[in-house]
Amino acid sequence: MTRPAPPHPPAAGELTFRTHDGTVMRFPARFGRDRELPGPPGRLARAVTLGVDWTVLQYRVPAPCDPRAMNALEREAAAAVALERRYGDARFGEVFTRVVGYDLDAPEPFVLYRIADAEPLATLGGALGVAEQQRILAQLVLAVRLLDAAGFVHRAIDPETVRWDGRHVRLCEPYAALRTGEPREAAGTAPWASPEQRQGTGAADPRDDLWAVAQLMYFLLAGRPDRGAGPPADLADFRGLTALAHGGAFHPAAAGRPAPAELMRLLNAPDPLAASAGGPDPLARGRADHDAQLARKRATLGLGRAPDPVPDPPPRRGTFLQRLLGSTGAPPPPAEPPAPRLGPDPASPERLCPHCLLPVAYDETRLVTIDARGARLPLDLSGEHRPAHVADALRRAYQPCPHADEDQLHELPVPYLTHGRPLSIALVGSSGVGKTHLLAAMLGEVEQGGLEPYGLKCLPLNPDTHRTFLRERVQSLQQGRELGRTGQQTFARFADGLLVSGRGPTRPVVFFDLAGEDLAQDGEVARFLRGVDAFLFVLDPLRALRLASLDPLRALHGLRRRDLGDEAFTTVLNRIPRTAGPYVAAPAALAVNKSDLIRVEPAVDRWLGRSQPPEYRPDEVREESRDAYAFVQRYATAAWLRPFDDCARCTLHFVAATGGEARHDHFPHGVRPRRVLAPLLSLFAMCGLLPGVDEEEVGIR
Repeated sequence: MTRPAPPHPPAAGELTFRTHDGTVMRFPARFGRDRELPGPPGRLARAVTLGVDWTVLQYRVPAPCDPRAMNALEREAAAAVALERRYGDARFGEVFTRVVGYDLDAPEPFVLYRIADAEPLATLGGALGVAEQQRILAQLVLAVRLLDAAGFVHRAIDPETVRWDGRHVRLCEPYAALRTGEPREAAGTAPWASPEQRQGTGAADPRDDLWAVAQLMYFLLAGRPDRGAGPPADLADFRGLTALAHGGAFHPAAAGRPAPAELMRLLNAPDPLAASAGGPDPLARGRADHDAQLARKRATLGLGRAPDPVPDPPPRRGTFLQRLLGSTGAPPPPAEPPAPRLGPDPASPERLCPHCLLPVAYDETRLVTIDARGARLPLDLSGEHRPAHVADALRRAYQPCPHADEDQLHELPVPYLTHGRPLSIALVGSSGVGKTHLLAAMLGEVEQGGLEPYGLKCLPLNPDTHRTFLRERVQSLQQGRELGRTGQQTFARFADGLLVSGRGPTRPVVFFDLAGEDLAQDGEVARFLRGVDAFLFVLDPLRALRLASLDPLRALHGLRRRDLGDEAFTTVLNRIPRTAGPYVAAPAALAVNKSDLIRVEPAVDRWLGRSQPPEYRPDEVREESRDAYAFVQRYATAAWLRPFDDCARCTLHFVAATGGEARHDHFPHGVRPRRVLAPLLSLFAMCGLLPGVDEEEVGIR
């Protein structure tokens, strides 16, 4: 017997992707020919037939991936997924090109879209009836309104990118989209792009898209484009543009144009979001819980809003002697207890060894240097009279800790003992959560001057150890190599250190990157944590979040979700003394690391998709903390939020140390850190290092 022939030719390949809700799909696929796309370079398009006859359009970044094209594709995918999740089930969602799926970690990352059967408006200029013109105008303004509610600016509305099928307009794929409020990137040409967008000045604004709508409508009615410098000279000749003209949609500055909702009102167009405000917010409860938790902390610590004044009671007559002596016999009001100090006093002269937590005083008679083989050589500077040589030698010198055992010898860099009060920061998390990569990414940004816009200057605490850390960790990561896990230690040693000058005296800052297994044990490594000044808790989405899109990666790495939280978090928080009422006084930050794995989630993209602002803004930090708290609360158990619950001051951040998944010990698309300085800046702010920032306003207000 012979087998029957297959009903269709064998597929040329296979395509795996995630849908907008995180479902993993796998199809036999046949691929069409590539063609280049308008807009940013570095992308290709082709038709892909999935299964028997489902043809979709694939936009992809070919290997080797251009970093700028990768960033643009990630923004595009985040915008497309956010629009599909928000409006995909609504009839008016047809104004957008609908996303089918995406894979941003594929060797050639891509996004898939449905193919729309419609004609570009470029072919219809001057050939549409009045009723069609009005429907197109109303639907274009609706599309901008929907984008505005989702927090995006499309930035690519022109006759070639908007299609019309006789009933619906359809905006093209959001390949140029930016989050509202992000710095504008120069894009587009006159007259379709607004003057500010063409120049790349200011912040992205939904009224940029309204300018494009106004210019497009003028083209449809006049049959020709305008110059794009302001209102067309013959604008009054077209009655169909009256609402746009009176509303200011042709104004050359965004501030002079109406908001999308206001323009819909001027057009008498129904606004489907007017009653629902865009639909229910799935994170609203979590944000409210975050605010309530902060209010409870402030009340417990005596930092809340002062109570309303209580009216004075009527005067008591008292005895004649009491009146004579000026006393009514009423007891004096009780003195309010002072609010507990949150964190260590930076002016304290005492210096503790960060390893054994015992006091250490600088003693120039005990200095040593360490040669390439690790031998300790005594340093005698009594015969050196050149100040510059002495200063250089001291920068490289160490002082042995007088409390060290023979089995646990350790030394302190001299600058640690000769500057302001040291600040020790410990990264906390189980092995494999990305602490080592995060620390390397942070210090790589610091090395490139990432802290200077915030008024901070950084020097190595010890040039030799810093150079070694840069070579073995930072440079290896920047070259795309995956870093090995931190080895277990019987003793806590810091990974690197900085001398940070900002607000107040220069202070040594030392970072501890410890193996997760060490933190989970009741040994010397865990014991030293009681004296750490600040903590950076690192959360791994693969271990914490109930998201179906993460299940394939969990299976690949042999991981399971942990409803009991991170055991390293628990160990550390159980060991630290509570010196701020029921709370840990040491400042803390909770970093949702590997956020690139969940970057299409709207709450994540809202922060990960934008660059680090050039100044520290406590209000923005609080907004990010609210979003991150609500996101973790919705998709994980309460155990993962213990750092926020147990620490008096704690900020939360979405960060990505590498920007992608490693394959065979390297990162195929390179390493692209995202917002890795955000948690460090918050810790510095809470420890009084950031100029112009009130430390009591961060993490508790």
